[in-house]
Amino acid sequence: MRGKRIAKIVIALAVVGIGYAAVKDDIAKLWQDLHVKIVEHPTPKKTVWLDQGIPKEELSWFYHADQGTRTFGFPYEWFMALEQPTISWLPFTKVGLFSDPAYLDRYGFIADTIIPGKEALPIGFAKGGPMLDPTGAPWKNPRNKKDMTGVGLTCAACHTGSFTYKDTAVVIDGGPALTNLFAMKQGMGISLLLTRYWPGRFDRFADRVLGSNSTVDDRATLKYQLDQVLAQYKQVKNLEERVASQSIIEGYGRLDALNRIGNQVFSIDLKKPENYAGSSAPVHFPRIWNTPWFDWVQYNGSIMQPMVRNAGEALGVSAELNLTDPVKGLYKSSVDVKSLDKMEQMIKGDKPPSAKDKFSGLQSPKWSNEILPPIDQKLADKGAELYKTHCQECVTGRR
Repeated sequence: MRGKRIAKIVIALAVVGIGYAAVKDDIAKLWQDLHVKIVEHPTPKKTVWLDQGIPKEELSWFYHADQGTRTFGFPYEWFMALEQPTISWLPFTKVGLFSDPAYLDRYGFIADTIIPGKEALPIGFAKGGPMLDPTGAPWKNPRNKKDMTGVGLTCAACHTGSFTYKDTAVVIDGGPALTNLFAMKQGMGISLLLTRYWPGRFDRFADRVLGSNSTVDDRATLKYQLDQVLAQYKQVKNLEERVASQSIIEGYGRLDALNRIGNQVFSIDLKKPENYAGSSAPVHFPRIWNTPWFDWVQYNGSIMQPMVRNAGEALGVSAELNLTDPVKGLYKSSVDVKSLDKMEQMIKGDKPPSAKDKFSGLQSPKWSNEILPPIDQKLADKGAELYKTHCQECVTGRR
């Protein structure tokens, strides 16, 4: 009898082992799909701004000025209701909100505390006007039938840098951001998926979006809207997987922005999946305090007219654009040209730069002895000399 029991246990273990071997790749793939890798680091105790020639009130506007972008593919009300893409193994356990500034800081986004006491989204997040749903119709709240609000990234998301020194974050306006946009979109996709299928998440999400006393029909409509957005995310994920062998993974402070613009406009907006290309040139975001005075811009010198560049940037972070349906207004777009022009003028200033007056708009940052240790001038001069020598060797071909 004992021998038969042992034999059954051995057979059962063998079946489990064979079953695991058969599906282990699927399990690994599922774990990869439901896991977003972001940094763990302590939150700075305080954040300071350097004087770069722009008043704080104007910077506060710039940080959240709406360009017409709808980067995330769902409304602001959803963004504030989504939970973080963390799997709580105990069903119905609450987790933190995705919109928590401390959580978004892990993707590289800077908390906006430039005006004390003013509540704001992280730098680079902008609320807009009414947005369209995946069918092209105005996005409505299922309960009160009101238009829902657009939300997306703005210029400051990619062109505001920071570094931390002794628990103090120093903001560099116009500097290269250290954000990880690819990971954030991945995290949002996972969060949406868990909201739809993980026990308890949809009910909490619906309570935040619709109210706790919403009807069964209201929640069914919200669930249908969620399925539409998930279908869009799945479509882009399939495109990314198709070109993965041609792509280089983007990370913190790196993005193939020109290719992203092309994919958004000429593949997704144009509804031509065959046009989707791999992201093969992730580079750091350019500093922008001098760009208004360039004859040609972008790293490949591909664009001359500043507003073309700015509109292209807005389209690249998913401003609404209709290129296929004449009934909905062919070439209709949510790009806010007036807002883009105001940003350009703020950065540019009211007169050309000169050796005497430098830039009249946004200025490059200066070393702040009140925050950082004094410059070792001898070491700085030595570094400058090494840099000069290195550049000469590059030019003459000796390196």
